[in-house]
Amino acid sequence: MIPVIDFSKLDGEERLTTLAQISNGCEERGFFQLINHGIPAELLEQVKKVCSECFKLEREEGFKDSDPVHLLNELVDHDNGPKGRSQHLDNVDWEDVFVLQDDTKWPSQPPEFKETMKEYRAELKKLAEKVMEVMDENLGLEKGYIKEAFCGSEDGQPFFGTKVSHYPPCPRPDLVHGLRAHTDAGGVILLFQDDQVGGLQVLKDGQWIDVQPLANAIVINTGDQIEVLSNGLYKSAWHRVLATQNGNRRSIASFYNPSLSATIAPAKKLLEGQTMKEEEEHGGAGYPEFMFGDYMTVYTKQKFLPKEPRFQAVRAM
Repeated sequence: MIPVIDFSKLDGEERLTTLAQISNGCEERGFFQLINHGIPAELLEQVKKVCSECFKLEREEGFKDSDPVHLLNELVDHDNGPKGRSQHLDNVDWEDVFVLQDDTKWPSQPPEFKETMKEYRAELKKLAEKVMEVMDENLGLEKGYIKEAFCGSEDGQPFFGTKVSHYPPCPRPDLVHGLRAHTDAGGVILLFQDDQVGGLQVLKDGQWIDVQPLANAIVINTGDQIEVLSNGLYKSAWHRVLATQNGNRRSIASFYNPSLSATIAPAKKLLEGQTMKEEEEHGGAGYPEFMFGDYMTVYTKQKFLPKEPRFQAVRAM
């Protein structure tokens, strides 16, 4: 089970316990779920409504004519029937996706989509910054350290994008991935996943573990840049989405990432006084200093490959 943490208890007598729970979630799994996170339930219900309607009105018909559908049909036809199987579509995701940023064109349907998602993104951004402040505290860093590191230059700003995905019913989930296994490139990821249709899994000790659907929870996971800044204390976790024959899975992931010009490196305070044993355990010298834009150049080509070579490649740039 993925830990479920009551975020509201940070403000009460159970603060230290809650801090420890979040620390453990970051260190042991790279994933945890937040409840009582401060985002109004009414807004979350509206987000579910407008995103589902957007898919039906603007995206569903287009997906039926998409590459994943054509490739799967060709594979099944080649195998001479629904029971045949000669290969797997390893380079395809059974996913319809679009990204929301402040400066990009947004869907026009339904009419309330833009207003709802603008309000939602503002709430998620505030929550991300609160979570990062908890990470600062747990790591023994000054308040605001991670956010400042993500800004880069004095006038720089972190990147904040929202990926809206749907995973329609798949006739042959044994032949295609919903979303291939990967770690996330950036900082803190906040996922509002479907509370009815599962499919998200996290890799832990060689086993794939379901991230259980939980109504109005926000799933938090740490990306590669948090792993570097924490000097390996917090690991970015491998995760994937399974295709399913039943249901239309909705997934809304928001990414609080560094500016492309931000320089990322292990926090100096975490390197000070580190023993050789600790360095070996946490990867100390294994994390180079690099510009996030350079890392993204590598990541876009190696997203679904082991992450360690990415750090090696960016060191050589």
